[in-house]
Amino acid sequence: MRQFSPNRAKALLVLLPCSVIALYFIWGFGGYTVFLSFTDSGFLPSYNLAGLEQYRTLFADPRWWVAYKNMFIFGGLYVGGCLAFGILLAILLDRATKGEALFRTLYLYPMSLSLVVTGLAWQWLLNPTTGIQALVRDMGYEDFKFNWLVSNDYAIYTVAFAAIWHGTGLIMILYLSGIKSVDNETWYAARIDRVPTWRVYFNIILPQLRTTLLTAIMLLGFQVIRSFDVVVALTKGGPGYASDVPARYVYDYFFERGKIGQGSAGAVIMVATMIMIILPYLIYEVRRKD
Repeated sequence: MRQFSPNRAKALLVLLPCSVIALYFIWGFGGYTVFLSFTDSGFLPSYNLAGLEQYRTLFADPRWWVAYKNMFIFGGLYVGGCLAFGILLAILLDRATKGEALFRTLYLYPMSLSLVVTGLAWQWLLNPTTGIQALVRDMGYEDFKFNWLVSNDYAIYTVAFAAIWHGTGLIMILYLSGIKSVDNETWYAARIDRVPTWRVYFNIILPQLRTTLLTAIMLLGFQVIRSFDVVVALTKGGPGYASDVPARYVYDYFFERGKIGQGSAGAVIMVATMIMIILPYLIYEVRRKD
């Protein structure tokens, strides 16, 4: 029988306050939001159950389907882009013999900016009248067009691009620390066997960093759910609702339209979708370790 040591008791006591706070503010509020989605809550919370009426209203709203589709477009580009560029930068910095600290600071700098500042900066750069398009046209190329920011078809891609620029540094640091922790004997054995450098990274080192990959996906997934700041700052969900995302949809119905029940239903679907996407991979990794 496992003994309950004093050190174990101290650790549990230290974790208890944080666990209580997380239980109340995260799971408690989450459960309350689920409950509100089954009520007829309007401007104020109501405790009159309405069954699935809020979900039927939600699914009948064309704006919701635009926002829901954009969550997958934004999420796929954001997670894939941050992982691809972050891993590539980590490898390049690991191979750099000089200036690593300088380049690491440069690529990590966007993380020091809030997503609101990031959105405003990219709004200026991508604005057809003041940004890249205007600059190139002033150089004499009058037919040049780069108006994605005001395009119904491409606005969501500009949001994803700005978010990738902001989040790549985090993935770079995570993978760079993991690559630096690899035993030098791995490189020594690879040199003896004359294994190409790129194969050492992609066939030996990166597969060892599965825990890092899991952490990166979890962190980026949370950012996809709360992708509100950069959308509001960059496009305000426009033009029209072309770049709307569920987080902005929920905020709009909660605090501006006074439809708490419908906003709660949107929040439940948004979080449930991300859980269904991430949970299978999380279960696979846990079982693989066992």
